Amino acid sequence: MATRPSGPPPIVYILLIAILGGGGWYAHRSGLLSSWLSRTSRIPTAQPQASNPPASSVNLDTSLPNPAVLQMDGSVTMVRIVLALKSGYSQRNPGIPITYGIPDGKPNGSNAGLKALMEGRIQLAASSRSLNATEVQAGLQAIPVAKDALAVAVGVNNPYKGGLTLQQLADIFQGRITNWSQVGGPDRPIRVLNRAPQSGTYSVFQELVLLGLPFAPDNPPYFTTATQDATTPLLRALGEDGITYSTVDQVQNQQTVRMVPIDGQMPTREAIQSGRYPLARNVFLVVPRKTSPVVADFINYALSDQGQQIIGRTEFISLR
Repeated sequence: MATRPSGPPPIVYILLIAILGGGGWYAHRSGLLSSWLSRTSRIPTAQPQASNPPASSVNLDTSLPNPAVLQMDGSVTMVRIVLALKSGYSQRNPGIPITYGIPDGKPNGSNAGLKALMEGRIQLAASSRSLNATEVQAGLQAIPVAKDALAVAVGVNNPYKGGLTLQQLADIFQGRITNWSQVGGPDRPIRVLNRAPQSGTYSVFQELVLLGLPFAPDNPPYFTTATQDATTPLLRALGEDGITYSTVDQVQNQQTVRMVPIDGQMPTREAIQSGRYPLARNVFLVVPRKTSPVVADFINYALSDQGQQIIGRTEFISLR
């Protein structure tokens, strides 16, 4: 009687052949994939000198070549933010020169910076206001990088010690309230010191407080509009009867002025982040539709954890 040969049953051979054959096919495909990845990893890309992984990155068309110098202009309000980011970025990317303010290193205000960007004279603008329709149609893109708030200021010796509603503030800057007695203060004229029209802060105040309507016409000495975008001269001129506005950052540490509560809220960090304070806003870095890798990298650096920490140290409020 014939005996069956010892060893695994036929079904086991079939399974072994399938496994070994599949393993060979997988190894072959894996080898092809590894080879392809190795080749593509060597394809050169336009990268700045250092990598700045963003916490929340932006997707931009970076088809333009990197400039020899990254030229920026724009908001006077945002000088601290821009210079702090410039310093941090340059430490990581020392081979990329950056300037802020054309032609002499002095920023010219949000409106002038955005105009220079549209005309191609700079590659990046800082703006303390959102874009208008003309700027959007021109292809500009505004990326929020921080939060800020406007403060309404009076002289520290102003006898008026109360707060204002948003409507009362609008009435003062549109000429309907002209005496401190109309808001519960002493019987003396209100002297309004308005910012220069080229200031982004002027535009934001007009949008937030006046709902886009015009300011009252100049009527010195009771209503005066500055000719230059500068905060210090306005604060120094307040005296005992003046009122003006600026960013919280530019007002809060001044010893000669006092911030006025608006709708019962002072511009504290908590009130701004929660939305309770009515004069809060975003501030932006602005780029054209097409830009370069280094510009995108600078913006992503501003949005990174490190960039947001730097912004928080400038007394602006980080996005998170």
